[in-house]
Amino acid sequence: MPALDTFPPLRAWQRKALVEYLRRRTEDFTAVATPGAGKTTFALRIAAELLADGTVEAVTVVAPTEHLKTQWAQAAARVGIQLDAAFRNADLHSAADFHGAVVTYAQVGMAPQVHRRRTMTRRTLVILDEIHHAGDSRTWGDGVKAAFEPAVRRLMLTGTPFRSDDNPIPFVSYERGGDGLLRSRADSVYGYSDALREGVVRPVLFLAYSGETRWRTNAGEELAARLGEPMTQDLIAQAWRTALDPAGDWMPQVLRAADARLTVLRANGMPDAGGLVIASDQQVARSYAKLLEQVTGEKAAVVLSDDQGASARIATFAASQQRWLVAVRMVSEGVDIPRLAVGVYATSASTPLYFAQAIGRFVRARRSGETASVFLPSVPHLLGLASEMEAERDHVLGKPKDREGFDDDLLERAQRDDGASGELEKRFAALSATAELDQVIFDGASFGTAAQAGTPEEEEYLGLPGLLTADQVSLLLTKRQAEQLAAQKRRAAQRTAEPAAAAPAAAPPPMSAAQRRVALRRQLNALVAARHHHTGQPHGKIHAELRRICGGPPSAQATIEQLEERIATVQTL
Repeated sequence: MPALDTFPPLRAWQRKALVEYLRRRTEDFTAVATPGAGKTTFALRIAAELLADGTVEAVTVVAPTEHLKTQWAQAAARVGIQLDAAFRNADLHSAADFHGAVVTYAQVGMAPQVHRRRTMTRRTLVILDEIHHAGDSRTWGDGVKAAFEPAVRRLMLTGTPFRSDDNPIPFVSYERGGDGLLRSRADSVYGYSDALREGVVRPVLFLAYSGETRWRTNAGEELAARLGEPMTQDLIAQAWRTALDPAGDWMPQVLRAADARLTVLRANGMPDAGGLVIASDQQVARSYAKLLEQVTGEKAAVVLSDDQGASARIATFAASQQRWLVAVRMVSEGVDIPRLAVGVYATSASTPLYFAQAIGRFVRARRSGETASVFLPSVPHLLGLASEMEAERDHVLGKPKDREGFDDDLLERAQRDDGASGELEKRFAALSATAELDQVIFDGASFGTAAQAGTPEEEEYLGLPGLLTADQVSLLLTKRQAEQLAAQKRRAAQRTAEPAAAAPAAAPPPMSAAQRRVALRRQLNALVAARHHHTGQPHGKIHAELRRICGGPPSAQATIEQLEERIATVQTL
């Protein structure tokens, strides 16, 4: 039996949830905890308690991926619980010297009766890791339900308890709210704000890059658009895809900026900090790796989902000092690489679930003051998700998401390998793309003004100190933005002071809609910052309150009229 006194000390949320679990002694228990909070340690402690007191005789862990099977088995072995990660459906039963097995949701969906017989043979605790995956398809959900109904205990774990569809998740309780909608109910919740306050996770800065893009349609027409400006969904998707083209200038410039940020972190308190580029398909992933080698002079590790040895390469990277890892889908939720601190979101996937899972790879903190930086295209839908990351976890975990922005199913199909050479690519040919820093998003607020790649203005944001608390990040960003605005006023004053020409000066050209939005967003952020200093409320909560009062999307997506209304409202608070 595992020795309970050899377990690592539990965090406060883990102790509280363990006490609640042992007090209830119910068949089903759902624990929601933000990525990086320590769900694996919590679950293994429960398994050890139930094995020690004889409640169960066996443990089955169900994980989303093959790599996570190995990770679970290794973590369990460190605390004296032996799990068979090599179990296959054809084996029918694990060897007697194992406490149980680790399987995937796909395995269970293929042969639920095999796992049902295993569950009925011995009193079993089933740990369903990232339980929302059981709703990915009817086969998986029905298989999990059929296989593990006979279990003595079921423990459901998730860091992202929301889905983009309405598929019910087996063994999760649902309650009907006042609006008539069913919402998942968790027995223990540890949100991002709690984890951030306790230093368990890192504050995340999102650096959004816009730029000019040009492409040719299949009709031979050449189009140009600025990434981040209001357009139709079709034009946004094509401009987005053009920006991500490894043959253009946008990706090399963003990768150069991301590597510069990584260098700053390594020089200021995080000497082993690593970076992750999340790519859409395998061919592009290899191209990004070549770009990184050109930028850094060092080869990047490449992990592809269907490559043999992918799990070993992830483990090798996690334990190394290598700077960059490029991956396609393989580095998903639950994959543990604590030194990842810089990310480049270079994929067209846009579901709230996928985005949250991707950002979850960077939030795990190892020591006080560590921060994470994620570089992403200045696409309105992504900016909205970035703005809502902390607000969602602060307030409502598991809140159903509207299918807004892009067609999630279409973009998920584009993620597959055959999508890269299929119809989507035939629609256009990317011609060119340039990058510039559009804004920095933190705590739901937007900071900064547009800065060309490689300029001192961009370097000021890339050079933020490596070790900062969340409050220090907010203060520094506010200070940098104020300095930028002051510098712009000084330059404008100098131009005004120059000797006027004989002819009367022409009136300044009217601002474009994009310029007005930038100016209004800047004014709104300044007013929110002033409100923050007056009340002590986080920027994100103030923005959320303005959205509640005025309605509409996050400020990164808001219209001119919505921004003007929020400015008027915050002045009356």
